[in-house]
Amino acid sequence: MEISLIRHGKSQLTENDKLSGWEFKKWVEKYDYNGVIEESTYPSATLGKVAAANIIITSDLKRAVESARLLDPVTNIISDLLFRETELPSYTSQIFNLKLKPSTWAIVLRILWFSGYSTNCESLDQAKFRANKAAQQLIDYANEYKSVVLVGHGFFNMFIAKELQKKGWIGPRKRDSKHWNCMSFSLFN
Repeated sequence: MEISLIRHGKSQLTENDKLSGWEFKKWVEKYDYNGVIEESTYPSATLGKVAAANIIITSDLKRAVESARLLDPVTNIISDLLFRETELPSYTSQIFNLKLKPSTWAIVLRILWFSGYSTNCESLDQAKFRANKAAQQLIDYANEYKSVVLVGHGFFNMFIAKELQKKGWIGPRKRDSKHWNCMSFSLFN
């Protein structure tokens, strides 16, 4: 049995201007709404895992669904909000009219999230609980379909990978969250 975790492609949203905390919240909404950039080529290892899969699962966010369709336009896909990316907390305070680039906001808010700040989003503990549930769902699919692919998101895929390894699945120790990257986990009985 095998479970492969693939990160979605790069977003079509390329706006990179400095934003306030409130503007960044709106930017995230646009990021979630936009699709992904179609590439001229995709990693051969990723394409191989998709071709060998008996079922493809995605989060319900557009970038994951579109990425799965780009990797295999004809396969039936099951989309489930269980596999959504971990959210970032809201930061609406206008301390010193702070404006940062979206990537900087993401880093700052992710550090705050890991430190326990989870205003208007799931907490780290809740995300870990959800990742455990998601890993079990993928294992259930693997028991039925033998070869499963999840096209998901960088942070949440890494959380799922950790849960799979806790459950005895063998996979890469180094987890890479680059776009289109694939990490595969096997269970040997």
